[in-house]
Amino acid sequence: MRRACGSRIATWAGRRPGWRRAGVLAAVLALAAAWAIPAVAEDGHALWLRYQPLAEPARGSAAPVTALVAAAATPIQAVARQELLRGLGGLLGTAPPLADAVARPGALVVGTPESVPALARLRPALEGLGREGYLIRSLEIDGHPATAIVANQDIGALYGAFHYLRLLQTGAPVDALDLRSAPKLQLRVLNHWDNLDRHVERGYAGQSIWDWHRLPGWIEPRYTDYARANASIGINGTVLNNVNANALVLTPMYLEKVAALAEVFRPWGIRVYLSARFSAPVEIGGLATADPLDPAVRRWWRAKADQIYARIPDFGGFLVKANSEGQPGPQDYGRSHADGANMLAEALAPHEGVVMWRAFVYSDEEPDDRAKQAYTEFVPHDGEFADNVLVQVKNGAIDFQPREPFHPLFGAMPQTPLMMEFQITKEYLGFATHLVYLGPMWEEVLRADTHAEGEGSTVAKVIDGSLHGQRPTGIAGVANIGSDRNWSGSHFDQANWYAYGRLAWDPHASAREIAADWVRMTFSRDPAVVEPVVDMMMASHQAVVDYMTPLGLHHLMGRGHHYGPGPWVEGGPRADWTSVYFHRASRDGIGFDRTATGSDAVSQYAPPVARQFGDLERVPEDFLLWFHHVPWDYRTRSGRPLWDELVHRYDRGVAAVREMRATWDGLEGRIDPERHAQVAAFLAIQEQEAQWWRDASIAYFQTFAQRPLPDGHAPPPQPLEHYQALEFPHAPGDGR
Repeated sequence: MRRACGSRIATWAGRRPGWRRAGVLAAVLALAAAWAIPAVAEDGHALWLRYQPLAEPARGSAAPVTALVAAAATPIQAVARQELLRGLGGLLGTAPPLADAVARPGALVVGTPESVPALARLRPALEGLGREGYLIRSLEIDGHPATAIVANQDIGALYGAFHYLRLLQTGAPVDALDLRSAPKLQLRVLNHWDNLDRHVERGYAGQSIWDWHRLPGWIEPRYTDYARANASIGINGTVLNNVNANALVLTPMYLEKVAALAEVFRPWGIRVYLSARFSAPVEIGGLATADPLDPAVRRWWRAKADQIYARIPDFGGFLVKANSEGQPGPQDYGRSHADGANMLAEALAPHEGVVMWRAFVYSDEEPDDRAKQAYTEFVPHDGEFADNVLVQVKNGAIDFQPREPFHPLFGAMPQTPLMMEFQITKEYLGFATHLVYLGPMWEEVLRADTHAEGEGSTVAKVIDGSLHGQRPTGIAGVANIGSDRNWSGSHFDQANWYAYGRLAWDPHASAREIAADWVRMTFSRDPAVVEPVVDMMMASHQAVVDYMTPLGLHHLMGRGHHYGPGPWVEGGPRADWTSVYFHRASRDGIGFDRTATGSDAVSQYAPPVARQFGDLERVPEDFLLWFHHVPWDYRTRSGRPLWDELVHRYDRGVAAVREMRATWDGLEGRIDPERHAQVAAFLAIQEQEAQWWRDASIAYFQTFAQRPLPDGHAPPPQPLEHYQALEFPHAPGDGR
């Protein structure tokens, strides 16, 4: 009750013009902090910000914080100080007193050289850190040992405060610090596929957290919790609505609601963005056309941008899905993607807004290979996009499959900023009930070598601008956040939100180290917990690939809802919405031939990569059937025939889940009962469904392979017809 009351006070003050002075707002935010009390139940709502008391040995690894010197004259300064008081109070048992100067050893001094004069001498050390970077350094101030968290701007100090608290949470020593950190990507954005009716497309954690009907009059305290969690991992933008956009979100009624959310997020350094429907000038503007070269259409978008920025001065810009899956776009008028993006960029440019134009496109006319279409449509326009346009590219060319080779656009457009799009929500990875840590998958993509400028031209260097000197830079993650108390539908899915934020800050970071930090903050600092759980997480992605899509198979899920196995799916309005289109199983073999003798999709990669992927003997076996149609008796690198290898991998995936269950069961008593029980239940579901995937897939593919199962591998318990007859009309997260 106290926490909600404090949040209401802050909201009321922020929404009334007479209370908008920075000092008063900061005081209100501090009052909200004073009222805040932690939740008692370990229900997952606290995420990785639990701030549980440190054990004495960990606490003794550094001198206690004797005082906090931190300004609170601006909203960002106020929330930074509030977070440090909250975090230090939880971790150390007592929040340190506030002080105006370093009067004794052990002070923590936080701010900018302007906000805290004692930090002025560190100004030269801030060079190169930009507006969001920070320095954490152990030093002497006024003759006393102290720790400084200093930045060029308030937002950097906030990020530094969270980093310092992370060091304490994870048990890292903090007595001799000299850390410099700055984000390698400028735009670090969540994409919410949330509709205005609160349905979340591909959402597995309840309904949308945005209560559009009660906004702007009622500001959920959860909105502040959301912003705080994102700020803790450096996320600085959020797209509030689905890429399959509803034009109504651009009307005054909804812009007032968006402005209310923007006001909540602003003290946490988060800008709001909107998915814009390309046909909005027709649907809500009364125009006869949305042609991007029509002067009236261009005027309409300029006026709309002016209207938005009048309400939301720091509005980030538009995300656009155009000419894909039936969405309207510039090609409806014979124009290019560059024409459409540049029209919107022109409208946003006076306000320093950006356009994030998605490259996930495929036409109504079925292509020879859907994997090739984005490259075909975008590469000819390299260099034609306006300076404030980023082309947002999925990690792979098909659609967030359990494993895909990196998208051939990365490295192929040196004159255009390319923005990575990852999917945090697990649309094709078992939804919220399957434990799949996505850090290793994202790391695999980011470290993949495009060879665009010779060896070492990784995808990470493409998106951070270091390979081609592109600006702006960015990354997007399709959010897995919903109204569930634990935010993401399962406790382990929180790790994917967390890992996305950390990799968005530094796409060269280690997925294993990120997982270890998350476990220490979320469950326990006990090595007997951390080590087995991190090992379990790091093995989980390969496990799901094995029991769903081994050896480069892809798009084998049930139609529409994408739940469960459906390798038999065929028919319907488009061949490339079916499974049989992608696996191409027949009596003579299985796999999609994308070599020069097939669709020649390999030619879209740089020559060294194309030669590797196109060579049956050199292609990584994880992508074998992605690029090659292979006979059933093809000898794999294990020495097993292809059919035997497929069966082996299906069983290996199921066995891996069984091992995860045993590992988790062995941690009973070391993890709080509430969260341990739910994870255990979900792992039981995952084992059942992994077995279902294995059995249904083997039953189906055996009708083509016409071979017995290898020794030691049990046949499916049901005939193929049983698996084909299963229906799931209410599977969550289906599109509309």
